[in-house]
Amino acid sequence: MRKIILALCMIISVPALNAQPAGYTPIKDLANFKEQFTVIAQKTETIKSDFTQEKNLSMLSEKIISRGKFWFKKDNRLRMEYDTPFKYLVILNSGNMYIKDDKKETTVSLKSSKIFQQINKIILDCVQGAVFNNPDFITNVYENKAAYMVELSPVAKTLREFFTTIEVVIDKKDYSVTTIEMNEDSGDNTVLHFTNRELNTTVPDALFSIK
Repeated sequence: MRKIILALCMIISVPALNAQPAGYTPIKDLANFKEQFTVIAQKTETIKSDFTQEKNLSMLSEKIISRGKFWFKKDNRLRMEYDTPFKYLVILNSGNMYIKDDKKETTVSLKSSKIFQQINKIILDCVQGAVFNNPDFITNVYENKAAYMVELSPVAKTLREFFTTIEVVIDKKDYSVTTIEMNEDSGDNTVLHFTNRELNTTVPDALFSIK
């Protein structure tokens, strides 16, 4: 079950530390940011991008780096396809999650546990621009010349068991997510970098089919 939950955590698309993040200052116009972010999120029908995932483990000196492709399509359809250094697939569609690796395929209902429902809500809130209304998190927003950083600190006990904070970097030019960093109590963390981002392009429904 933990593997499934961590897979869900990895597809959260948009997120408090006690210290101000380096290179950022508190946002000057929070109301305007919330309004613009919500408007653009609601207009975003599809997202397509490449991604690089860096996994930093306290017991290892080197990062574990994976690469693949990411797709999103309203409503609540997500696909993350890892192709380097191993094949791994995660699909979220209509309240179900499908995972495929070299050895097996697994399909689970997000309704089967409270933690599944909470993480699914985070995904929806981030994509739809309603993340600031999620009572499961305390949010802080910072900015620099090029980007905003939204930090989520989980309040719900079940969420705190899996990560301490989620930090999301949002490009000021188009309000798309460029980086997501998920930090765990152990000191381990996972960083996702999204590149070659395309918004509102044609994305086939077949990509989100769950067998």
